[in-house]
Amino acid sequence: MTKLRQRYIKIPVANDLKTRMVFIGGPRQVGKTTFALTFLPNPVESHPAYLNWDDISIRASLLRGELPSNENFIVLDEIHKYARWRNLVKGFYDTNKSEISFIITGSARLDYYRKGGDSLQGRYHYYRLHPFSLTELNPNPGKKDFEVLLKFGGFPEPLLKAEEKFWRRWQRERLQRVIYEDIRDLENIKEISMLELLAQELPNRVGSPLSVKNIKEILQVAHETVERWLKIFERMYYCFRIPPYGSPKIRAVKKEQKLYLWDWSLLKEPGPRFENFIASHLLKYCHFIEDTEGFSMELRFLRDTDKREIDFVVLKEGVPKFAVECKTGEKSINPAIFYFKERTDISGFYQVHQGTKDYKKNGVRVIPVETFCKELKLQ
Repeated sequence: MTKLRQRYIKIPVANDLKTRMVFIGGPRQVGKTTFALTFLPNPVESHPAYLNWDDISIRASLLRGELPSNENFIVLDEIHKYARWRNLVKGFYDTNKSEISFIITGSARLDYYRKGGDSLQGRYHYYRLHPFSLTELNPNPGKKDFEVLLKFGGFPEPLLKAEEKFWRRWQRERLQRVIYEDIRDLENIKEISMLELLAQELPNRVGSPLSVKNIKEILQVAHETVERWLKIFERMYYCFRIPPYGSPKIRAVKKEQKLYLWDWSLLKEPGPRFENFIASHLLKYCHFIEDTEGFSMELRFLRDTDKREIDFVVLKEGVPKFAVECKTGEKSINPAIFYFKERTDISGFYQVHQGTKDYKKNGVRVIPVETFCKELKLQ
């Protein structure tokens, strides 16, 4: 693998830039700056239209209200580090919107600071940039594409390199930056080293109902502390949780949640890793529809008090569209699918696996992961 494709949000972002600013958020090192630079004629960080707040000379020019001349696109990177950045950006946009398109990028903190006021209301659209997924990597994916993506994850650098030693070093360095730069700058946490222990524990919790009580006992901290730390990791795009779906008539669980990581390659066991792989693809699908079309999308799971479970349910405007069960091998259909198919209003059911069999039985589609991602157009 030597080259990655154009990012999946390129066309909708280009269309939105005609009438609005565009904010690009997402995990650290997911490729936000690289993506923004593709809108410049010469996409390099030395381009005069790429303005990084961390550069002292550029910072001084921005504070004087100066922008480079004869540029149709301006990329403002890390501008949110300035306390009054909203008013600064608002002034640039209101003065130049007929001549210049603005893309605002930054670390995960951009989304955090973006929500602190409404002075930019109606002036921008926000996109969450996800790691590479299977059909973004290759519109007609093969087994090799899937195996590489499952092993090295969807973040551009380790995926492009596809070397285990590089992947290990990259993971270690990224975690250090997330905890000791992003989180430390945002949150008032005295024992920040404890977050490393939590980060190491989270991969062991993927796919099963999340027990905050169990984690608090391992870390020997209060329940409220663990919950606050989990929310911090979610804001930093390190992990995400999904709630249950279902009605009282099927005795669905109500309070349990399941946790997944934005980088599925951190999981050692093949079953949880594959389940996280599908979870990430479905979350990306939901976010893409939300960010481009404005529909409310939700990713949930289905589980009843008798422990019958289907891994995922995708909802659009509160209405369940389809459910997905994950299997690493070509096994028989999970009986829970037929049980819930008779008792819910979910219109479509899939059992996704890593094999080659593709068939339909009693309204349930058993489908290889490559075909599933391609047919559902999981970006």
